[in-house]
Formats: sequence, C-alpha cells, structure tokens
Amino acid sequence: MNTSALIRPAWTPATIALMVVGFMVFWPLGFAMLAYIIWGDRLDGFKRDVNRATDGIFAGCRRGSDKAARWGNGSARTGNVAFDDWREKELERLNEERRKLDEMLTQFDEYARELRRAKDQDEFDRFMANRNKSKAPTKTDPGTGTTTTKRGKGSNLLDD
Repeated sequence: MNTSALIRPAWTPATIALMVVGFMVFWPLGFAMLAYIIWGDRLDGFKRDVNRATDGIFAGCRRGSDKAARWGNGSARTGNVAFDDWREKELERLNEERRKLDEMLTQFDEYARELRRAKDQDEFDRFMANRNKSKAPTKTDPGTGTTTTKRGKGSNLLDD
C-alpha cells in the first residue's frame, strides 16, 4: 500500500479534517470517513473480489452481445470465411488462456492465504511457548542454590 498518499486509511491530519468536515456538512459523510480510516486497509481484498465479480458479469454480457450480433444480423462476420474461422479459433484460445490464468490466480490466492495462516499459527505457537515458559513456577534448592522449574501435574502456585 502506498503510505505517501494524502488520503489513506490512517489517522492523518487530512483524513481527520475530512471526517470533521463530513460531519459538519452531512453526518453520514463523517461516518463514512471514520469507517474508511478504521477499516480502509481491508478494502484491497474487497475491491479485488468486487472487480472479479463485475468482470465476470460484464464478460457474460459481452459474450451474449457477441453471440446476438453474430446470430442476428451477422455484423461480427467480415465475409471472409477463412479469416472468420481463424478469428474464432484465436478467440477460443485466448478464452482458454484467460481461464487458465484465472485458475492460477485462484490457486495463488489460496496458497498465499495458507501461508498467512501458517505464519499466524507459527507466531501463535511461539507466543504460547514463551507465555508458558514465563508462567512456569521456579523452585530454589536451598542446599545448592540452583533454580529448577517445576513442571507437570500440580504446577500451580497454590499446589505447594
């Protein structure tokens, strides 16, 4: 994300000023700006999903209009059968390439999501290990002066 932008989802003077002006002009604008400041960093994934969905919808409309044009008055045809056949094959090949690229994008998104989940799990495991180490009670042996960590059943301080 570009952190040098004037308006970005963060508490900057520009965004605070826009929020205040938004509340003064029309209160929903102020709330919209506040929501953008707080949750704006999550918009990238949302925008990507919306763009993918709208691209799919409009691609369907384009395909439908192309089929209607060819079926209706034939304006999509040039009159040269060899060229029209070549063009159809190339368009089919490009559609197949696009489908493959979309599948690869989906696979990569799943891979990246799994990596983030694994990283989060690793960080959580490290946190829990460090937390358990710091909470483990210690016992000092009066004879040798060494400190040992008490583990196992009855490791609560109240069990002593």
